[in-house]
Amino acid sequence: MGKVRTRGWLAGLVAAAMTVSACAPMPAPQTGPASDPYGARSAPAPALPAPSAPHAATPDGAARSFVQVMRRMEPAIRQDCLNRRTRPISCDFVFVVDDRPGLEPNAFQTVDRNGRPVVGFTLSLIAQTRNPDEIAFVVGHESAHHILNHLDRKSGAATAAAVVLGSIASAYGGDPSAIERAQEIGASVGARYYSKEWELEADYLGAIITLNAGFDPISGSGLFQRIPDPGNHVLGTHPARAQRLAQVRRAVADVQAGRVR
Repeated sequence: MGKVRTRGWLAGLVAAAMTVSACAPMPAPQTGPASDPYGARSAPAPALPAPSAPHAATPDGAARSFVQVMRRMEPAIRQDCLNRRTRPISCDFVFVVDDRPGLEPNAFQTVDRNGRPVVGFTLSLIAQTRNPDEIAFVVGHESAHHILNHLDRKSGAATAAAVVLGSIASAYGGDPSAIERAQEIGASVGARYYSKEWELEADYLGAIITLNAGFDPISGSGLFQRIPDPGNHVLGTHPARAQRLAQVRRAVADVQAGRVR
């Protein structure tokens, strides 16, 4: 079962509140014909939960809400990972919170040296949320990146683009430094070119995971309204706000119509 790790003052709060999650029994996988592109199984479509009440508009209030949300999100994420993974990836998530002062609002997904998925959040991002639904959606979105194998796919895209641009520079007589620079540009462009598509994929699956855990992903996506809209820049790493909101609504509509679980 996943664990939440923290730094500083938040560590005591999380450690005290998360002790019950490690022993929670996992529900058995659903059986039946596959019905969605992520490997889910057909099941009765859940109703959309009522939006969560706002939590206290303080960093401490948001942190306590995060702890409560993770009690429900951790088992839901692990089970969704086991049901949907298309390769033998680890579903034993580690969730970390960095509460160092001065860090910008941010979330990330990576894996440790043993292949165990690590999902991290800065305390400033958690403090920016207004209700448990927003926390749940961010957690579901970042976890979806691992389930959808985006980290490995991003690395592969960057490598391919670096090879192509490096070869072109070499063919046109570039010296070693020019070829190396071309490879660096290719790696950057290759990784960024696919990132919008992957963000939308993670929004879609993240919304479903959020819903499966009993939270309202449409309410959760309200966080998009308060962060800068990246628009539709060619080399932007995130899609426009309107695209992301529409993707969440589409995921909810698909679940409610019984097309996916």
